[in-house]
Formats: sequence, C-alpha cells, structure tokens
Amino acid sequence: MSKPGSPPDRRSFLTRLNTALASFAAMSGIAMAQKKPTAAANWEPARHEKDDWMDQPSKHRLIFDTTTPEGFGDAVAFAGNFIHVNKSEYAVPSSDLAVVIVARHRSAPFGFNDAMWAKYGMPLAARVSVDDPKTKLPPKMNLYNVAGYGELLRNRGTTLDALIQQGLQLAVCTLSTHGCASVIAQATGGNADTIFSELVANLMSNARMVPAGIVAVGRAQERGYSLVTC
Repeated sequence: MSKPGSPPDRRSFLTRLNTALASFAAMSGIAMAQKKPTAAANWEPARHEKDDWMDQPSKHRLIFDTTTPEGFGDAVAFAGNFIHVNKSEYAVPSSDLAVVIVARHRSAPFGFNDAMWAKYGMPLAARVSVDDPKTKLPPKMNLYNVAGYGELLRNRGTTLDALIQQGLQLAVCTLSTHGCASVIAQATGGNADTIFSELVANLMSNARMVPAGIVAVGRAQERGYSLVTC
C-alpha cells in the first residue's frame, strides 16, 4: 500500500484531474456549438419602407429575376403558367398570388410602354440587342405586350397586359433605366436626365421603379418570395 503523497498517488491524482479537465472542455465545446445555431436562427433582415409594396396579401409569392430580352420573355411565359396552374389545379385565384418580374440590365426596356418603343426603338434595341422577329428591324412596340407572335417570341403568346390584369407587378431597375436614358441621349442628342424622366413616366401599367433590380431580388426573398432566375 503506497503512502500518501507517494508517486503512484500523485499519478492517480493527475490522471483524475486530466480526465476532469477533458470532460469540462468537451462540455464547454458542446455548449458553444449549441449556442451558435440559436444566434443564427434569431437573425432577421431589416425592413425598409420603400420595399413595403412587396407585402401584398397573398398565399404564394414568386419573383422572377431577368437580365436579358430572352429571359424576360421566359419570365412572362412562366408567370402565366404559374397563375394558370394555381387556379386550375389548386383553386387558388390570381388575387391570392404575389408575382413580380424584375426588369434589370438588358431586360429593363421591356418595362416601358409602346410609346417609348415607338419613339426610341432604335437606340433601345441597340442597347439590348433585340429585333422584331417579323420585320428583322428594331421594334416599334414592346414585343412582350403584343399578340400574334406565337412561338416567334419567348413569351409564347402571353402578353404583359394579360398578366397585369391578373395582378402581375413589374419592378424596373433605376440604374438600368439611367443607362437606357444615356444611350438614347447619345443617339438623339437629347438630355439624359430629361429622357430618364420621360421613361419613368411611361412605364407599363402596374410597373414601378426600384432603386436597383438586384436589391429588389434580395429584398423580395427576405419577405418570403421564391426566386426564379430567367
């Protein structure tokens, strides 16, 4: 039997101490790991008044991010499908849906009405690289709001007005619209600020300007919208 304070006793004491310290460290690590997800789960995005238009009463929310003429046309077609199938298969009317198409970068001009295309069709077409598939010339109207093109266009016959009547909203990028105004001003010798104001005054119905399309895409997801990129 070893005497108190003998080497075996000291080794036994040190072994028990090391074991206790290891257990304490392990428990501390578990506690810290458990706290991290809790902090992340409690994170909530800031809300801004200028984005409150997105909070329309709805059962389902969907936002399309478009940056090209082709992508915008696909978004129009898919938005029509979304509205139609919700009504036919789920008995959810369009009034219970929140559907937004963001027009930014090269799709921004499709947020403008026919008057702007008739007046500035050539510089707008040059900026976004699009022609009327029937005439092979720069469009003189908003191609995605005219019937009679069928499979010639990516919207496959679904028009903006038809969707707007069912609640579709358009979010037009301010930054891209400034870009359009500058291109038009260079082509016509006009004033870019004046042209910008003219474009803003001639949006499609149920369209609104947003500070930046990419910001609208992010804000919408923070408010419960599912994202479709076209």
